[in-house]
Amino acid sequence: MTATVPATAALALGDDALVLSHRLGQWAGHAPVLEEEVALANIALDLLGQARVLLSIAGDEDELAYLREERAFRNLQLVEQPNGDFAHTIARQLYFSVYQHLLYGRLAEGGGPFAPLAAKAVKEVAYHRDHAEQWTLRLGDGTDVSHERMQRACTALWRYTGEMFQPVPGLDADWAALETAWLERVGDVLRRATLTVPEGPRSGAWTAGAGRQGLHTEPFGRMLAEMQHLHRSHPGASW
Repeated sequence: MTATVPATAALALGDDALVLSHRLGQWAGHAPVLEEEVALANIALDLLGQARVLLSIAGDEDELAYLREERAFRNLQLVEQPNGDFAHTIARQLYFSVYQHLLYGRLAEGGGPFAPLAAKAVKEVAYHRDHAEQWTLRLGDGTDVSHERMQRACTALWRYTGEMFQPVPGLDADWAALETAWLERVGDVLRRATLTVPEGPRSGAWTAGAGRQGLHTEPFGRMLAEMQHLHRSHPGASW
């Protein structure tokens, strides 16, 4: 996998996994129940493993993770959004894990350069998707408070979902078909959870493809400073 284009695609997918892994890691010590401490940590570790493989394709994984500036990251804006409350995190997980499972499933079947990685990762992501779907059902069809919080989270994050289906150079995928399948799957989960599928736009002129172009939302800069602080404070240190 030495071609420039697959390396560019690996960077985009690797950044998605790295950034979301860090966001989920921020739940350590703060999850609502002990079982979720373990579940979210395991999902974060799965994503970190994916990130390491993908970033190694694009270059030195540590340098890419810890020494790049904000504009050099190519992750989706969705994954960089703050955790918020538990419902907000679950909505973000639902949207992204359904997308990632569909994408990796297609890449695994396609036989291209990403097929071996995708074939392994899709098994992990199936659990991430199922975890998010089950919590969406529990929160959406739970108490009045949990329903309201879940609906609010789904609506707030909806505008970041269109970017997921902007074509990524080097990834052989039918993006329109992926988007249709994503809308069907997510819509079905939301309806079963007694939630309303948001009606607002799924991207705007300023957000469409923005994360892939290095344009990020304000919270990302603060997250990146936290993530990179130790490495930048002790350059060249070995542990």
